[in-house]
Amino acid sequence: MVDDIPGLSRILKTNRVIAVVGLSADWFRPSYFAAKYMTEHGYTVIPVNPRCGEILGQRCYRSLREIAGKVDIVDVFRRTEDVLPIAEDAIAIGARVLWQQLGVTNAEAAARAEAAGLETVMDRCVKIEHARLFGGLNWAGVNTRVITAKRPRWLSY
Repeated sequence: MVDDIPGLSRILKTNRVIAVVGLSADWFRPSYFAAKYMTEHGYTVIPVNPRCGEILGQRCYRSLREIAGKVDIVDVFRRTEDVLPIAEDAIAIGARVLWQQLGVTNAEAAARAEAAGLETVMDRCVKIEHARLFGGLNWAGVNTRVITAKRPRWLSY
């Protein structure tokens, strides 16, 4: 399992195509925000969600095995217990990295992926790690004007 700064940096520098399994079409979901961030930073993001036809202007696939092109990173936004079949699909399509998002830690899936030659990352966010390592911590993704440092005018101080 890759869990150090040089390893994470190398993975994010050398792998540019990310299939996001469990990508939501809702703009306020973490998976959407992470995918939008990675797209804006030059990565090709391939949505994988059987309930959607298109997300972020890209065709959405029902499963990893439907993707015709190469996939470097399989980024998993699913529950821990759902990761094992996704790992098997990642192995089958020849992905290079199985990345389990924050809160997702399926050790059996990681072990199978590593045995098949994939690198694995667990319990880390692709967006957060990219921002931390490559200077994108100030990126907000969309200007929702929800977060501000200005005090509201209606409060009396």
